[in-house]
Amino acid sequence: MNSLKKTLKKAIPASLYQSIEPTYHLLTATAAATKAGYPAHNMRVIGVTGTNGKTSTCFMIHKMLTEAGLKAGLMTTVAYGVGNDITPQVAHMTTVSAPLLQKRLAEFKKQNVEWVVLEVTSHALAQHRTFGVPIEIAVMTNVTHEHLDYHRTFERYLAAKTKLFKLASRVGIINADDPSAETFRQAVKQSVSYGLKSGDWRAQDINLSAHGSDYTALIDGDSYHIHVNIPGEFNVYNSLAAAAVGREVGLTKTQIERGIAALAGVEGRMTVVDAEQPFSAIVDFAHTPDSFERLLNDVRNTTKGKLVVLFGSAGRRDEAKRAIQGEIAGKYADEIVLTEEDDRDIDGNAILSQIASGAEKAGKKREENLFLVPDRTAAINFAVSRVSSSKDTVIFLGKGHEKTIERADGAHPWNEIETVRQAILNIKAK
Repeated sequence: MNSLKKTLKKAIPASLYQSIEPTYHLLTATAAATKAGYPAHNMRVIGVTGTNGKTSTCFMIHKMLTEAGLKAGLMTTVAYGVGNDITPQVAHMTTVSAPLLQKRLAEFKKQNVEWVVLEVTSHALAQHRTFGVPIEIAVMTNVTHEHLDYHRTFERYLAAKTKLFKLASRVGIINADDPSAETFRQAVKQSVSYGLKSGDWRAQDINLSAHGSDYTALIDGDSYHIHVNIPGEFNVYNSLAAAAVGREVGLTKTQIERGIAALAGVEGRMTVVDAEQPFSAIVDFAHTPDSFERLLNDVRNTTKGKLVVLFGSAGRRDEAKRAIQGEIAGKYADEIVLTEEDDRDIDGNAILSQIASGAEKAGKKREENLFLVPDRTAAINFAVSRVSSSKDTVIFLGKGHEKTIERADGAHPWNEIETVRQAILNIKAK
């Protein structure tokens, strides 16, 4: 089918291809589900969508279900598997292609999986990749600027996200603090909301630290003590969504509390790299303006010394966000190191210049507190060399868990966490 897609794109005008693309994807998904025998039909599926926080929320829900003794499958950007047998995801794709999705669901069926926690992107919804997968509970984390290179307008992006809620047979879990909350509420028959400012589920007495958070969650007069091992206020939101799912599934208060607390972390999501260095080093997948704003605000508030931020922007992806992210980083960071992030066949120097324009707007100056280092390994080594105090933090954004970096000549092996660790060891050895 991929070869047919490539042939069609070459053989017909782009405008005509865009008009028939949804039909092509629906046919592909229908064929895949039919061939696999619709394996998800006897499973109970929890679909999680949103711009940021999807993966962490999925992991929290899956861990909670597994700790409660339920046979639960997981499919996310980072990994997939059943129970505690989780396999890393190598492809740069959140919701995999329809044929691979159905194949994995068939594998889940053989293992008698009852619940499936599925991370669902706007691309997947627009392309019908989840056709034949019955959604029982839909979860929305937030909706902000992203993927406009594909959807072209925010309205189309939002419409794609709400498709998940239209498919939900039971309930939709909605972030009440998000400006798009009402749109999602209208798309589902029954809803439960959560938030820090409003919602059915509310978080109060929040204690944030560099290692996680503790807070009290309130719902209908009941209170839950929630401990999260992943830092950031945004993970308070993610854990609230997970708790709301747990209650809808029928878990007890103890099962919800213990389940969320049992998740030690998610690879590439606020992952602390500890090589016994004095400063803090963090790897995160953040690659949108909203995730930058939330994450850097939290890190800035917990960093007493210098904050150094390293990131780039992927080629053949949303160009409009580049300068925005540069400006956001410029607002919070003391120093910025710009580098490659899956440039693909796009001029990496041009990408860095676009990001730099935003950072300069925020007052940063090249070769003073704004540095452009195209090679990511060299950039990581340089960023590590810029911090030394126990009060300093250096954070590496955009790659997170990914196991390849895409350049003009194809994909190359990559491991951000280990590259950062090695850079720290190199500095210590000098």
